[in-house]
Amino acid sequence: MKYVHLKTTALLLGVLFSGMSAAIAAPVAYKIDAAHSFANWSVRHVVAKASGTFNDITGNILIDADNLSNSSVDAKINVLSVNSGLAKRDAHIKEKDYLNAEKFSEMSFVSTKIEAKSATEGMMTGKFTMHGVTKEITLPFKVLGFGNDPWGGERSGFEAKTSLKASDYGFGWGVKPNSPVGDDIEITLLIEAVKPAADKTKK
Repeated sequence: MKYVHLKTTALLLGVLFSGMSAAIAAPVAYKIDAAHSFANWSVRHVVAKASGTFNDITGNILIDADNLSNSSVDAKINVLSVNSGLAKRDAHIKEKDYLNAEKFSEMSFVSTKIEAKSATEGMMTGKFTMHGVTKEITLPFKVLGFGNDPWGGERSGFEAKTSLKASDYGFGWGVKPNSPVGDDIEITLLIEAVKPAADKTKK
């Protein structure tokens, strides 16, 4: 009977500690895949809209799939990677009249709080820096999924949307009378990330 009692106690302790380990499991680290991630934007142009993307995004994501509130993001966008589909326009966007990319060549975002709304959606708050100005922003995001890629890696996908006022970051083009370019910028982030150890081949 004593042996049975000890065996039962050991089994219960094992179950208890196993549950505790699962509850405090660390978030999984992913590296943003710059080749498959995009910061898409659109802005009013006269009476229509112009759009484009920044296609050089780097950084790290810690994701807890069981509790999104335990996750975090640290990302950077290369301003020089702006692509509107027309080289002449891209060159103009990079000039002092607009992004002043030579002086402010990088945007950054560091999360400070993530609130889970469901298993796949939440609100992400953090410090966003653009044009030398840092502000706190909050944006809704979705976890698009997790899975294996064709090259033996493990990937995750995310989408987030927000809108920014260019004038909040020191850009004056949208507040000038009869300006052809608007002040409101709509942003859609499409992010694909890969576990660093699995980052073997990119296509």
